[in-house]
Formats: sequence, structure tokens, C-alpha cells
Amino acid sequence: MNVVIFGATGMVGSGVLLECVDDARVESVLVVGRSSCEITHPKLREIIHRDFFDFSDIEPILASYDTCFFCLGVSAAGLSEAEYHRLTYELTMAAAETLVASNPEYTFCYVSGAGTDSTERGRFMWARVKGKTENRLLTMPFKAAFMFRPAFIQPLKGVRSKTRLYRIFYVFTGPIFPLLRRLFPPYVTTTETVGRAMIEVAATGYAKRRIENRDINTLVTAVRRPLTKAS
Repeated sequence: MNVVIFGATGMVGSGVLLECVDDARVESVLVVGRSSCEITHPKLREIIHRDFFDFSDIEPILASYDTCFFCLGVSAAGLSEAEYHRLTYELTMAAAETLVASNPEYTFCYVSGAGTDSTERGRFMWARVKGKTENRLLTMPFKAAFMFRPAFIQPLKGVRSKTRLYRIFYVFTGPIFPLLRRLFPPYVTTTETVGRAMIEVAATGYAKRRIENRDINTLVTAVRRPLTKAS
């Protein structure tokens, strides 16, 4: 598969990128971002793109890929619902509409989050907006679309959150992560597991369109596919 990644400089996206460059099923990777992911690899190409509400100028490039891992997102903290809607729903739609127009054979994998509200009527603003985004993506004429809903994610392989508060949180929770995973397995995963699960679903499909944290862990455990590093 030939993969486009949005959000590769974030914690989840950088973890997904590391799994993509290590997995032989991924033939090429295009990272689209506002800043460099600062990773070099023979099968990696990077485009610095400033306007994430208009991708028309790179649409011909996007047409040559067939899989999108959309890992771009912002925290709702301090944002109004209108601001969060613009940076979550409208931004995602700008990318998704360009991709499906360029190549309807795309498989689109969207990183949402545990607790996302598919009814769009719940009490939590972020969950409503994420639910609206998921619902719209699932109606679009992609070859396939999957919504990933991880819960607590431990960063591995040197991956770090861009948010200072989260980095502090991970410093304190890192030593007890094995205990958390034993006590709360449905709610705990890793950046490595999320990346592997997304690749597996894009490569082979999955029965569910909305993939919860438990599914993410089960996917990787069930497959137990060793990584074959590409040169």
C-alpha cells in the first residue's frame, strides 16, 4: 500500500509513521504537514503544506496514493465549539474531500478517540464534533473508511507528545504503565499498537467500521505479525 499521513509530527502520527516505515506492506509514505517530521527513509516523501483547508495544489500528488492515516487533531481545551469544529470537522473534510476526489480507491483511517459521540447530541462538545466527523467520513465514497478510537496511549520508540502537560503526565505514568495495562486492558494501548492496527486494517479490512481501544489491541495480538523491515 502507498500511504499518506496527516499529523505525523504529533504523538499518534509519529508513532504510526514509525510503524509504516518498518512494515514491508507499506511501499511508500507521503507525510503532509506544516513542519518537518524530521525523519528520513528511502520510502518516505514529505510535503510542507501551509493551508490545511485547501489541498487543491497537491491533489495530483495525492492521487497516486491509496491509503490515508489521518492522525491530525487538536485538544478542545480552551476552544469554543465553533473553533473546535473548524479545526476538527472542517479541516478533516478539506483533506478527505480532496483525497476521495483524487482517487476513490482510498482507504481512509481516522484517529478519533474513546468516548466519541456517534449521536452528535451528547453533553461533551469534543465528543459531538468527533462524532459528526466520523459520521460524515463513513458516508463518503471511499473504498473503505475506519474510525479508530484509542483511549490511553503510551508513547513508545522515542515518540513524545507535543503538549507539555501531556509529556509531564507520561513521565509519571510511564513506570506504572504495565500495571495500568493489566488492570484496565480495554482502555490502554501504545503508539506502536495503534500504528500496527491501522496498517493491518488498511491491508486486510475489518468487520467493524468504528474500532474501539479493545479492538485495536485485539487486532495486533491476534495477528502477531512480525515486522519485516524494508530497506
